[in-house]
Amino acid sequence: MPRRYEEIYPSLPLLSSDRLTHTSAASLMSVRYFQAEPDSMPTEVFAEHHVLLNLKEEPHRVQNTRDGEVRDFTFSKFDIIVTPAGMKSGWRWFAQSDVIVVTLDPARVQRFAETELGLLLDPQQFKDLPLFSDADLCAAGVMLRDALEADDMTSAVMFEALSRVFLVKLLQRYGKRRPEDVALSSRFTSAHYNRVLAFIRANLDRTITLDDLASEAGMSPSHFSRLFKDTVGTPPMQYVMAYRIEQSLEMMTDQARALGDIALACGFADQAHFSRSFKQLMGTTPRQHRASMS
Repeated sequence: MPRRYEEIYPSLPLLSSDRLTHTSAASLMSVRYFQAEPDSMPTEVFAEHHVLLNLKEEPHRVQNTRDGEVRDFTFSKFDIIVTPAGMKSGWRWFAQSDVIVVTLDPARVQRFAETELGLLLDPQQFKDLPLFSDADLCAAGVMLRDALEADDMTSAVMFEALSRVFLVKLLQRYGKRRPEDVALSSRFTSAHYNRVLAFIRANLDRTITLDDLASEAGMSPSHFSRLFKDTVGTPPMQYVMAYRIEQSLEMMTDQARALGDIALACGFADQAHFSRSFKQLMGTTPRQHRASMS
């Protein structure tokens, strides 16, 4: 069974997002900052993607093993290595490190790409990127790290906002899109998906039917339902419900906003309907969730 990346860290991070348990970003990604003495990590297969951002001023020697191939190279400032989930990877570094390690949950990355960016990612999600340089993405990572240094209520707020900035940059530049079929009329393509997603966003506060979604895609309801599930992995109406709950989670970060108002804004008949649906999906009530955020 693939292990989690943090299970075999040879040293403790100087900063970690693990304490931010009540942000939606915390379930999507973790961020850890290291200045570790020369050491190594054994070769393992990991359940998550990990993104290594090098901040060290002086170039230094690093060995990285990827699926049995050993790469010995000079690691320069703002160099980045993305290791996709499922790849066998190991490390050895020969000087004190200065790195940010971002780990990403593949299922949640997929959901973020679909609902926030309208991207249908390839199952691999990220291109095979053993080494590249991107000062802008590293700067976004540094802002994430700096948000963790503030030991007050602003830390979680900043981390929540900046994590989205980082992931949008990462996915737009290096996310691996699902290839489109030439026979567009017989497939559910990214264009179909984006039309459907735009309709859901624009009509979130009202009843949305399968017929509505199928009409946006220009398909019969049965054909649309089958292709949507085959492509996205979720039946369309289940997807709509999950999207309503996701939006309610964002709205609940505004502690002054009434739950009844959020329920109506997200298309629920009333607060009781909202509470039942929320608990079915999240395992807790909206009121309990909001209390845990305080």
